[in-house]
Amino acid sequence: MTTDIILCVPSCEGPVRKAFELTGVAPAVAASSRLNEIAALEGDDGFAGAVVDATTIAFTDAMNLCRQLRGRERSISPIILILDRYQLDELTFREDLFDDFVIAPADANELAARLRHRLRRAGHDGGASLIEQGGLVINLETYQASIAGRTLDLTYMEYELLRFLATNPNRVFTRETLLNRVWGYEYYGGARTVDVHVRRLRAKLGEENAHLIQTVRSVGYKFGPNANWTLGD
Repeated sequence: MTTDIILCVPSCEGPVRKAFELTGVAPAVAASSRLNEIAALEGDDGFAGAVVDATTIAFTDAMNLCRQLRGRERSISPIILILDRYQLDELTFREDLFDDFVIAPADANELAARLRHRLRRAGHDGGASLIEQGGLVINLETYQASIAGRTLDLTYMEYELLRFLATNPNRVFTRETLLNRVWGYEYYGGARTVDVHVRRLRAKLGEENAHLIQTVRSVGYKFGPNANWTLGD
């Protein structure tokens, strides 16, 4: 299955990257709004959509970029804007330049939901909706996980931690990185928060599956060992 590629201008960090992970799409990041830079990133299948952050580039530049993306021979749609609230009035008579928007600071779950909805309306699958390995299944749409057919009773953050580790198998993450990527940059809890959630996840996975989340001594955690993960519908 081919993963949808979403153009992201001018960066893909924090909640935007998390939204892409939730949706199951991959970013192609253009640091500027220059079309030659964007074209250099485009693959044979083109872009499935675009996310333009009008809070970090000039609003007029963002609108011009949207106009250019619409006017290309290979038009890009859907286009989702990230806006400051005070910019809302500036959207009047520009509705044809974008498909949807979110207000900054962007919420990852809201952006993911809007992106997934718009991709489907445009005829794209929006990336994989299931992650499967052996008896473990994680549903990216319903925020549910099961092991050997048994639904796991997970809190939201337990699910988020499991999802993040599972979509990055065999990669080692420090506790600090996990705090930033799962809990968010504004979370002020200590690294022990990660340890507590890992311990709870292992208990819920069961003794026979607890090894899926490995401790890397003096570093952090990884998902494994050596799992051959597949993404599917």
